[in-house]
Amino acid sequence: MFHDLTNLFYPRICNACDGELLNSEEILCTDCLHELPVTNFHQDNENPVKKVFRGRADLYSATSLLSFRKKGMVQNLIHNLKYRNQKEIGTFLGKWLGAELINIPAYKTIDVIIPVPLHPKKLASRGYNQVEGFARELALTLNAEYVDDLLLKTDATSAQTFKERFARWGQMEETLVTNYPSRLEDKHVLITDDILTTGATLEACYNKLKNIRGIKISIATMAITQ
Repeated sequence: MFHDLTNLFYPRICNACDGELLNSEEILCTDCLHELPVTNFHQDNENPVKKVFRGRADLYSATSLLSFRKKGMVQNLIHNLKYRNQKEIGTFLGKWLGAELINIPAYKTIDVIIPVPLHPKKLASRGYNQVEGFARELALTLNAEYVDDLLLKTDATSAQTFKERFARWGQMEETLVTNYPSRLEDKHVLITDDILTTGATLEACYNKLKNIRGIKISIATMAITQ
């Protein structure tokens, strides 16, 4: 009875369509769960994610779980994760992708998983890094180490969404620093982010880590823009 009363005043909402969830549903309603545009890019190492970085980053592997389209359900899902404190979305997507990657040889060798860092001021304002839950679940499934103190952001920059690709190049890299790089020597590192658009942020992270001795770098994101 208490559970029903709670749902009456505080209904549980699907994070993709904003419809009310049934008692048996979590995060997403059954319809949205089956309609989400899953990419299956992990099954082909020469996929559109890796092609984004062709000539820019020598990645070992790269993938995105979902396709992102404006005004689509994935946009609503990511918006709820980033701006409505729905941190469980990142955990949910991390478990989902992790269950897929554990069967792919290229991802079984991952040693360390790093989330794209937030500037401390943005982290304090939002209260969490929206990529953390995603990265932690991937680390748990892939038996890798989750680390968030080796790649740090030191200078806040304006929102990148509406900037041209060429204006972004080099700017992000200047705001990043590596900490204890020796801990990543001879490691296979997976850098994680929420949405892949131009790849500028992930490329900057790659450039900060690429010269560490013996490092291999892969990328995984929740979604990629189409």
